[in-house]
Formats: sequence, C-alpha cells, structure tokens
Amino acid sequence: MPRIGIIGSGFGATAVAAEFLRHGYSDVRLWERSAAIGGVWRDNIYPGAACDVPSPFYSFSFAPSKLWPRRYAEQPDILAYLRAVAHREGVASRTRLSTEVRGAQWSGTAWNVRFADGTHEEVDVLISAVGQLSNPAIPAIPGAESFQGPAFHSAQWPAGLDLTGRRVSVIGAAATAVQAVPQLAPIAERVTLYQRTPNYIWPKPDGRYPLWYRPFAARIERPFFQWLGEQFSRALEDGSFAARVSRSVTRFHLRRQVADPALRAALTPDYPIGCRRILFSNNFYPALCRENVDLVTEGIARIRPDGIETIEGAFHHADAIVYATGFDAQGFLRGIIVTGSDGVDLHQHWAQGARAHLGIYVPGFPNLLLSYGPNTNLGGSSIIRMLEAQASHMRQSVDYMVSTGAKTLEATESAEQAWDNAVQGALSTSAWTRCDSWYRDPGSGRITSNWPGGTTSYVERTRVLEPSEFTFGR
Repeated sequence: MPRIGIIGSGFGATAVAAEFLRHGYSDVRLWERSAAIGGVWRDNIYPGAACDVPSPFYSFSFAPSKLWPRRYAEQPDILAYLRAVAHREGVASRTRLSTEVRGAQWSGTAWNVRFADGTHEEVDVLISAVGQLSNPAIPAIPGAESFQGPAFHSAQWPAGLDLTGRRVSVIGAAATAVQAVPQLAPIAERVTLYQRTPNYIWPKPDGRYPLWYRPFAARIERPFFQWLGEQFSRALEDGSFAARVSRSVTRFHLRRQVADPALRAALTPDYPIGCRRILFSNNFYPALCRENVDLVTEGIARIRPDGIETIEGAFHHADAIVYATGFDAQGFLRGIIVTGSDGVDLHQHWAQGARAHLGIYVPGFPNLLLSYGPNTNLGGSSIIRMLEAQASHMRQSVDYMVSTGAKTLEATESAEQAWDNAVQGALSTSAWTRCDSWYRDPGSGRITSNWPGGTTSYVERTRVLEPSEFTFGR
C-alpha cells in the first residue's frame, strides 16, 4: 500500500485522512506546524469567532453531532467537534505536531518532504490540506513598527488579552470585524473601526438549541440547509432574481438596524451583491450605533506610537490595534517549495494564478493532491461538503493506481485545460467579475479561489473517477 502524507490538521486534512483510513490504507501520516490539531479553528480565538454556516451542515456527513449548543456554532464548539472526530477516526494519533513542512521534491518515484528542523520523510502520495485561509495577511502601513501597544492579526489573538476599558482600533470591516466588534464594543472605552469597503450583511437566524432538540438537529436541519445553500449560491449569479432578492434582504436589514442616514450611507455597498463575501450578523449594525464606536472610512496614512492618522489628517488614539485584514488566500501552499517533474517549481507554474484539474490535480506534479485547492472555495453553502467530495475522489484515484499496479497518477494537460475553460467560463458571468476581492489573483485577475455554483454540481462531477482524464505511470 502507498505511503500517504498529508500537510495540515484541519477539516480538509481530517476529511482526507479519515477517507483513506476507512478504506484500508494503513500508512497515513499528517504533519501539523502548530502544537495542536485544528487548523483555522485552532488559530482564530478572537472574541465572537463563529461559523456563518449552520452547524448541522458545517460538519462531516459521516460524523453528525448531537451536541451542537446552537445553530451557528462558536469557535470552541467547532474545534471540540473537529478534534473529537480526529480522535475517533484515528487521525489525531497519526499527526506529528510542531512539524512545519518547508519543501517537497518529486524524485521520480516518490515525494521527499523536508521539514523546518532539517529532517526529511518520503511518501508515495503527498496531499496538501493547508487550506486557503491559513496565512494571515497584514498590510504594510507606514509607522506600524512604532506603535507602543499590542498590535496583532485577528488570527493571532494573544491568549488572555483583556481589552476592558481600552481604546481599540480594528483595521478591516469584513467577516472577522463583523463578529469581533460587537464583542469589543461593550467592554472597550472606545472602538474605532477602519472600513475600506462596506459589506452586504444578511440577518443571522441563530439561536440556542433546546436540550431535547439537539439529538435531532442534524437530521432535521442538515437537508434543509443543504438545499438553502444551493439557493443562496444562485444569488451570486450577477443580475439573477435570487441576487435581487438577496440584495433587498440586506438593504432592509440595514435600514431596520441603522437609523442615522450618514452612517447608513457609509455602510451601503456600491457594488453588485456577491462580488465580495456576503456576511451574516444580527449585532454588527447595532454595535456601530453605540456612542463609543466610530466608523472611519478615510484611508490610513500612518500609524503613530499612540494611534492612527488618516490620509485627511484626522488622528485617532489607540491602546491596541487589531488587524482584521484577512488571509493570503491567493498564496496556495505559500512558504512551501514544491518541485515537480523536471524540476518545475509549483509557484512558478502558477505565476498567472493557481489552477488544478477538479481543484485537486496539477499536471507535472505526479501523486500531488490538493484539498481545498484552486476554484473550490464557496460564496455560499458548506465547504465541508466540498472537502468530502475531494477526499472521495482522491481515494478513488489512489485505489485505481493500486489496483492497476501503477506507481504514479497525474491529470492530463488536456483534462486540466478543459476543466479550467469550463470553470472560468462559468465564472465570467458571476458577480465576482464585477469588483476586486480576495477571490482573484492580484496579477492576472483570474478568479482562482471560488467554484462557480453550489456544492451539488461539484459533488456530482467528482463522484466517479474518470481514468481517461489521468495518466497512470508504472
């Protein structure tokens, strides 16, 4: 049986490892750069961190939970669930912690994986499950190094930090800020939120589950939210009826919660709905209406030792700065040097934007498989369903390789090109083409993160392996 190495320990890595282990593959090993498993749900401990997909659907189909305390689970409960599944499926015991992968080179027969401590391991199949949202992005702002208080990215929130009575500046007003600001506003002396672009925000149908209902929540609600996710994805089709309905809902939500015309105008997007990530919150707008919360829409000129100066010369004092500025979503496998056939560097291969057949297989890189790879992120619905579909297809491809006596598998260039043509063609009519966002490669402008549709179409496309799309070497 082939030796299978997996980089990461989040939902993607757990989905892949569990799939292979359940189908009889015994040599499955995982490498996690941190000291504990959990991926993004281990790292993001900022106040209010939670999922914007309902818990019954943001969970593995093979591991429904009867313990979700609320419809939209918060970070501690999601992390506890993921770790419980990893232990139950035998994934945790196969994970080597504090082991950072720095490079991987194809030898012609296997992958030689190099770690930060200088050690090496060799595996027959290498799977990247590092995700798209694992490396924080912090903008280069003049004077940032001079700030005298704590300054950190939201995914690097200092454990035990108490911001009670402090003046807190939050740079960035998207998904993280929407969750964190309502938690900071009641305890901070003042919160200053720096917004570059306003967002479309849906009301969030959240609430705690009664104890008697918890055992039934997954069975009752998962099918509904799976269906709803497919409908929500249609709102990302530029100009569609679903998009008009979605836009109306968000505008009504804003009008209902923000009475001040000037503040409401500052929070009103001027781009097509879906072009940027649609957010969900019941308490973000009310938080911005508090007397101790300021919304700043001017650009930042520089950071001083005691605060932030805008390009128009206004100065806002700060005791702490939170960078809610997202992640290097376009840096697939950033920080890992991957060398394929004939010495080809993966990042050079992706110079015009990352691409992969089915979002999983890259021609020229035999036995390299990607979980949550290019064009498999979602604008709606649950990424967990995508991860499970990818894991199943990976296992099928390795099954076929083993059953035929082959030693390598690799997508053909023609199959990858046909796939990319179809995906980019579908994306060309989506709302994502109408503005700049983290979904797009900054150099080429290609939409490299997202899948153009709901999860069902992807699941159907990856359900059965098509051997003709691959080359199997002996």
